[in-house]
Amino acid sequence: MATASTAISHRRSPPKRWNLYVAAVAISLFILIPIYLIAVAAFTPRAVLNGFPKPLLPVAVSTDTMQAFLSSRGVGQSVVNSLLVGIITLVLSTVLGAPAGYALARFAFRGRDSFQLLILMTRAFPIAILAVPLTVTFINWNLYDTLWAVALVHTALALPTTVLITASVFVAVPVDLEEAALTLGCTPIGAFTRVAMPLALPGLAAASIFTFVLSWNEVFASVILTVQNRTLPAQVLTQLDNSPLAYKFAGGFALIVPALIFIFFIRRYLFNMWGRIVR
Repeated sequence: MATASTAISHRRSPPKRWNLYVAAVAISLFILIPIYLIAVAAFTPRAVLNGFPKPLLPVAVSTDTMQAFLSSRGVGQSVVNSLLVGIITLVLSTVLGAPAGYALARFAFRGRDSFQLLILMTRAFPIAILAVPLTVTFINWNLYDTLWAVALVHTALALPTTVLITASVFVAVPVDLEEAALTLGCTPIGAFTRVAMPLALPGLAAASIFTFVLSWNEVFASVILTVQNRTLPAQVLTQLDNSPLAYKFAGGFALIVPALIFIFFIRRYLFNMWGRIVR
């Protein structure tokens, strides 16, 4: 009897998830260690940073390199340009991508699966191939060397993923809730904005994080489409190409921080989505 009860208790016990925890810790360390090393190097005095071996722990803290980088000509304006381009890209991709994702999730039409594959295939074209046509097009439109040109390219890069993410999110939103809203007097647009959209906010937050980080880190389109109105990645690439190592670390840290701040403020929507999935 004892053996049988022991076997039953072992059979009913939840499976061990130590391997998942190990994988989660390994992935977290893979992401966090480079950020930590860049932060340490950005605030380490140049004399210590140029020595060998490199310190893994901050033996001294100095903001001279970071202050020198931030006070360099064009850096402050490039930060503002990156923020403006990121916000414009986020708004355009959400306004265009959310209705498209809703249509893919709610309406059945011929060629829907092929259309989703076609949307995803647009990411297969390297932007380097489109560099010359894009430049000529924006020159003809009088948009060359403007933030709108960079934002439009970033929107085109982020839109496929935004459409597919929002489509998968709207599939999880019950149709019965929208139908109930229609019976209570809501228009289709009202049911979408008052019922479906609030329930899809966690998924839209995930899409917005991807969109903003993609726009913030993208450098190729910013370099080829701007000369005076450069974004921060383009400014760092052109200005710090031949700079000392300390300034490169300072520029890298300046690139990381705004994206982390954006993720910090948007994280509660992701937690709500994960909590609903777990429940």
